Amino acid sequence: MIDVHCHLNFAKFEDDLDLVIKRATAAGVKIIINAGTSIESSQNAVLLTKKYENLYAIVGIHPHHADKLDKGWEEEIEGLAKQPKVVGIGEVGVDYFNKSNGIVKPELQKKIFIKQIELSIKLKLPLQIHGRQAAKDIIDILTSYKNELLKPPGMFHCMAGDEAYLKEVLDLGFYVGFDGNITYEGLAPGENTKLPTLVKETPLSRIVVETDAPYLSPVPHRGGRNEPSYAIITADSIAKIKGVSFDEVENATTENAHKIFKF
Repeated sequence: MIDVHCHLNFAKFEDDLDLVIKRATAAGVKIIINAGTSIESSQNAVLLTKKYENLYAIVGIHPHHADKLDKGWEEEIEGLAKQPKVVGIGEVGVDYFNKSNGIVKPELQKKIFIKQIELSIKLKLPLQIHGRQAAKDIIDILTSYKNELLKPPGMFHCMAGDEAYLKEVLDLGFYVGFDGNITYEGLAPGENTKLPTLVKETPLSRIVVETDAPYLSPVPHRGGRNEPSYAIITADSIAKIKGVSFDEVENATTENAHKIFKF
């Protein structure tokens, strides 16, 4: 099993990182990819690849950080992206979910997203995309680069949205990541399609498993800190939703991750 997206590079794992990684390995999660959301967290993700053999990194600027960049950020991300064991550009994208503190200006988000798409094309690294309630803008931007994107171009992290959006994502060649929130009841705020429906509609040949740890812990751990070992719970949920065996999900999603990230 591969956890294609988590954040062991965040402070919540400072005190027990070795134990978290050992639990993941014991559970059957053999490879873990840490995603950057800022310059600092991308740097931390790269540092972890040097300390742990089974850890890889993805580097990039999350849309929530698009307004917190200093001059020269593009060169910094490009430099990090050229480091050994960096396998993608992410998590990047557009997020219009209106939290209590508002959102980063959409035009700025799109500008930073586009610059990172162009970097992924330049360096031939796949994208790991964060998108929330911004389907049209994300699809429009990616479609404008359709002929330049890698094959496969990458994956959508923590997939959400409706079935029409899912189809557009798949038609562009992207893979889809599902997290522990597929075990939650009801609809996520602002969504109109339940996540198990999206799992059913996505071919197993295009699914990858992720945790987004420390966030989105699956039931029965919801409310606590998530960790890569819980990817097994998400994979088991995918198997039950799709009516296939756990082994089928494990084998397919592992193969899919290798196709995207070229370990």
